[in-house]
Order: sequence, then structure tokens, then C-alpha cells
Amino acid sequence: MSQEEEQLDQELRLLRKEVQQITQHRLFTTQSTVGKILALSFGRGLAFGLGSVIGASFLVSVVVYSLSQIDFIPVIGEWASRIAEQIQGVE
Repeated sequence: MSQEEEQLDQELRLLRKEVQQITQHRLFTTQSTVGKILALSFGRGLAFGLGSVIGASFLVSVVVYSLSQIDFIPVIGEWASRIAEQIQGVE
């Protein structure tokens, strides 16, 4: 065998070893089909999106409520009160 053939043989062995490690990974052994992997990824995306929307809604409502309680700073208090009124639909 020439040196080039030995290098190719060694690289092929290493490549086979890496592919074997990838296919034995927990993700591939627990969800063996593409459909299961896609469903899991879709579910994760939905959960992340829903959590982001709920968290942002809660954070915005707390900030607006807190700002609307500030009466000693006229500009911020009036501004926050108008925002709170618009959110509640009161004109």
C-alpha cells in the first residue's frame, strides 16, 4: 500500500467512527424517525413562542401598571395613565 492509500484508509476509518458516534447519539436513538424529530422540534418551537408571548405580555402589563402609579412626576404619570386607558379601551 502506498502512503496515500494508507492515509485514505485511516481517514475512512475515522469517518466511519464519527458517523457511528452520531447515529448512536441519544437524539437519534430515542426519536428514530424523521417525523418524530420534526414533531419534537415543532413542539419546542410552539412552547418557546407561547412562553415568549405570555412573558412579554406580563412584563409590559407590570411596567405600564407601575408607571401609571407614579403621580409625583407629572409627565410620566400622565403618559402612563393615557397608555393604561388606551390598553383598557377607555377614552
